[in-house]
Amino acid sequence: MSLTSLATQILSWRPPQGDLELTSEEIHVWRAGLDQPPSAVESLLQILSPDERSRAGRFYFQKDRDHYIVARGVIRKLLGQYLGAEPERLRFCYNSYGKPALAPEIGGDSLKFNVSHSHGLATFAVTRGWELGVDLELIRPDFATMEIAEHFFSRWEIEALRALPPEARAQAFFNCWTRKEAYVKARGQGLSLPLDQFAVSLAPGEPAALLHVEGDPEEARRWSLRELHLDPGYAGAIAVRTSRPRPSES
Repeated sequence: MSLTSLATQILSWRPPQGDLELTSEEIHVWRAGLDQPPSAVESLLQILSPDERSRAGRFYFQKDRDHYIVARGVIRKLLGQYLGAEPERLRFCYNSYGKPALAPEIGGDSLKFNVSHSHGLATFAVTRGWELGVDLELIRPDFATMEIAEHFFSRWEIEALRALPPEARAQAFFNCWTRKEAYVKARGQGLSLPLDQFAVSLAPGEPAALLHVEGDPEEARRWSLRELHLDPGYAGAIAVRTSRPRPSES
């Protein structure tokens, strides 16, 4: 399994139609706008589980509540179309760090997914049998500071960011951020995996890659990363664990 051909596997940004086909060698990536009319939000609310509705009701701001409902409703509809099941009948489980998965009795052993959203846009990645993580972030130059990088990034990433011209740093910062988050989400270990203990590529135009992980020289070869071009002004990345180490590049 590799992400080298992911660009041909990404479905065009079109509404899903009927049951969806997904082979063991494919990764499907979808996007959705979270700002939907009240009628659409209400319709999606009806397919959520009682615990999801309860969580939606705890949001202080209406916009955050609606975005949560749309994101949860869309992933239910997508997964239902892959499984040929009614979306409201899907059940989820969570590992000890909060990573969601489908319950085993309804296909969770084979169908894997991950979700990310930022400032009104969401992305959903789905595959069969492969651990994956996806991340999406709005590029905010005011957030992309060296002070924040020095707090979260590895020493190699900090030096690589500092070496870039100032006009390239915001894109590079969020390239780094989304690639690290995608890898962390794919690992499913939450904040127990320190962000400064592994390094990813970050320079604009440079292929996405996990470069090295402290204490495990083979770990980087087990993963494929890919930059996602989801919408102007956003950075995105997907990480997938491969079945075997990738061959070293000469």
